[in-house]
Amino acid sequence: MTVTPEGKPRKQIHLAAHFPGVNNTTVWSDPAAGSHIDFRSFVHLAQTAERAKFDLFFLAEGLRLREQGGEIYDLDVVGRPDTFTVLAALAAVTDRLGLAGTINSTFNEPYEVARQFASLDHLSDGRAAWNVVTSWDAFTGENFRRGGFLPQEQRYSRAETFLRTTWELFDSWKGDEVVADKDTGTFLSDPAAGTFAHRSEHFDISGRFTVPRSPQGRPVILQAGDSDEGREFAAATADAIFSRHGTLEAGQAFYADVKGRLAKYGRQDHQLKVLPAATFVLGDTDADAAEKADVVRKQQVSPATAIKFLEQLWNTDLSTHDPDGPLPAFDPVVGENTVAKGRASVRMHRDPVATAHEWRALAEAKGLTSRELIIEVTGRQNFIGSAETIATRIDDLVQADASDGFILVPHVTPGGLDEFADTVVPLLQERGVFRAEYTGTTLREHLGLDQP
Repeated sequence: MTVTPEGKPRKQIHLAAHFPGVNNTTVWSDPAAGSHIDFRSFVHLAQTAERAKFDLFFLAEGLRLREQGGEIYDLDVVGRPDTFTVLAALAAVTDRLGLAGTINSTFNEPYEVARQFASLDHLSDGRAAWNVVTSWDAFTGENFRRGGFLPQEQRYSRAETFLRTTWELFDSWKGDEVVADKDTGTFLSDPAAGTFAHRSEHFDISGRFTVPRSPQGRPVILQAGDSDEGREFAAATADAIFSRHGTLEAGQAFYADVKGRLAKYGRQDHQLKVLPAATFVLGDTDADAAEKADVVRKQQVSPATAIKFLEQLWNTDLSTHDPDGPLPAFDPVVGENTVAKGRASVRMHRDPVATAHEWRALAEAKGLTSRELIIEVTGRQNFIGSAETIATRIDDLVQADASDGFILVPHVTPGGLDEFADTVVPLLQERGVFRAEYTGTTLREHLGLDQP
């Protein structure tokens, strides 16, 4: 065990690989860019992450293709295959890597989701994880019989009830309720095994759960909300929370906030991992990496993409706006967003006018054009530098309690993680802050979590 200069044990770093899906992180123009739907792409990224001894592979989900101006958003046209299908297939070509899927709690049912995750956990020998997300917009809901029925303020209420209902189903089998008769070889079970009954504001279900208790007991629970409701939901129920706060000061503030909420639920710090999303650009030197990063950001935010981002905030057609000129002089149109449909970023701008004023102030202070401003404000926490610089930065942030690790989002699919695995991971292993080999078999063991 290594220690910090202050004599404290050095924290072990947790790393996850995010399959970037379809978004402006991806650089489609890179010659190495491949398919986001071909199974070989999923296999390559997952097996690279497992070779590097990552904790888990994370797959995003989309229940409807995003639209802008009434047309399919150009970064979404390849679509999104079903999460459970992909993860079940990956379970057959990996051995230790955790498999995390984003599944919606608004447009699904507890029994179905619990059965799917329990099955995945059995198929993978205890490596399943569920990123619990919510949705309230009628646009997404049009694909479902309950289209738009759920007010936004109720989404976390349903999500928590949904999650706790699945726990009742997972826990309805207690592990020793199924035994084999030594003489006949037939299986015997407690007559109550798997029985459940749940009645609440959102659900009224009863029956018998079909899947015995899985190797982890329950899948690992992930959550990504940044609102006060989201942080509270994570503190009460999640095993890990995604974060947008990857810099030192913002990361430490977020880390202290969510960890500080745990005690009221009878939980301890180690029971919730804080994992910000992060992109990275590696170079032979820091200067080389900085030059590459500048090129990557300009590829990620083309002039057309910059206009799309502006429209999402301004809620109006800006197709004639000059991306190399200043921001629009007028304020955003307040009210329901009629231009961009199905984008989470739209909902994040809770006060569009205030956000526009902040953007104008930033653009004026730094002399930024519209496109340059979008490049500035849409960039996630980036690790840019040589392998040594990035390894040092990751370690420093984790040891300073700005995070417990990172969810890495490569900008090229499927080979974008290869260089990180080959250069940065060995340096973290040399520092004694990242595993050289897996010591457990389940995802809970990788993350140092208790079995429920």
